[in-house]
Amino acid sequence: MAMMHFVPLLINTVMSLGAFVLTLKLIPALSPMFLRAKLSGRDMNKKQSPIIPEALGVISGAVFLIVMFLFIPVPFIGCLEEGRENFPHHQFVGFISALLSICCMIFLGFADDVLDLRWRDKLLLPTMASLPLLMVYYVTFHLTHVVVPLPLRPLLGMAVNLGLLYYLYMGMLAVFCTNAINILAGINGLEAGQSFIIGLSVVIFNLVELQGDRQDEHLFSLYFMIPFCAVCLALLYHNWYPSSVFVGDTFCYFAGMTFAVVGILGHFSKTLLLFFIPQIVNFIYSMPQLFHVVPCPRHRLPKLNPGTGLLDMSYSEFKHSQLGTLGSCVLYVAECLHVVDIQRYTKDNTRYVRCSNLTVINLLLKMIGPLNEGTLTIYILLIQVLCSCVAFLIRYPGAFLFYDS
Repeated sequence: MAMMHFVPLLINTVMSLGAFVLTLKLIPALSPMFLRAKLSGRDMNKKQSPIIPEALGVISGAVFLIVMFLFIPVPFIGCLEEGRENFPHHQFVGFISALLSICCMIFLGFADDVLDLRWRDKLLLPTMASLPLLMVYYVTFHLTHVVVPLPLRPLLGMAVNLGLLYYLYMGMLAVFCTNAINILAGINGLEAGQSFIIGLSVVIFNLVELQGDRQDEHLFSLYFMIPFCAVCLALLYHNWYPSSVFVGDTFCYFAGMTFAVVGILGHFSKTLLLFFIPQIVNFIYSMPQLFHVVPCPRHRLPKLNPGTGLLDMSYSEFKHSQLGTLGSCVLYVAECLHVVDIQRYTKDNTRYVRCSNLTVINLLLKMIGPLNEGTLTIYILLIQVLCSCVAFLIRYPGAFLFYDS
């Protein structure tokens, strides 16, 4: 790697270490302020149900932004010395637009934590926050071609221009990344833990790809992902079981939008989705409840058994009449596949259904049995690590089956 690229990366890493220490110190220092503002919630997976400050993800997001604002001139100093006529304006604008989208998402995420928005409203937040990114992408890059896999090239050729569909795909990617982390949540350390593992996977991928022909794009990604991993690890320290803070929706949106911007502007969105395998599985598994094909309660986190102190599956109870034909079919198939626990009973001549909530967390508890909250988090994060290893196998050995070297 050229010295002109190594020095900014080294500076970025040093600044990230500072961000880690600063986040580590600020979270406990500012937690009482959040409690006084009543930004708090009960940890329902503890016997005493302690009140814990919430939305502390805004601190990690703020530190990240400060570091990135200070870092803005560093990658471009060498270009200024060569003369302004050689300045890479498209890279600079992409850098600024990425920060603008992340900043918007942190603001909107914090608004969600304060106002407690409905789920359908939450889908609009990442859409609005991604608009600066999409508009700048249209003006500067406007690359909407995708390479066609080898088996389909006789029919479609080497590449296909998706046009506006590509922008729709990028907008949906931002919506998915932000909400996928938010959906796979509810136990101490899970949101920050999965985000750290995904971020670390992206960093490893970028470092490997620095030897390729898209060095600038992967350097751009590293400039964002190294500070992100630093503040995420500091937040995870305080959010780990037993948690002293909740990360809030702010962090989930901040993390998701950061992944989205590096995937889009770094031109590796398909590879990014490979690192989201557990989140994709959880989204597909949760779809019947998310789209209200099956009745969905407000909270789907596991339920604490006060006698044992272990977490067990949580359930949704509803009248059978609330299930439509599609919902009945979905539950029948899920029951046949043994991926859901269903109990049926009659009360006051009315038929009721008691169904385990459709989350990967509940599915794991169904397969293994009741677990301590900390152990459950470790199991899910180990699955995340394993899926990242699978993603690398698909991306490198597996990719040669469908694409040229």
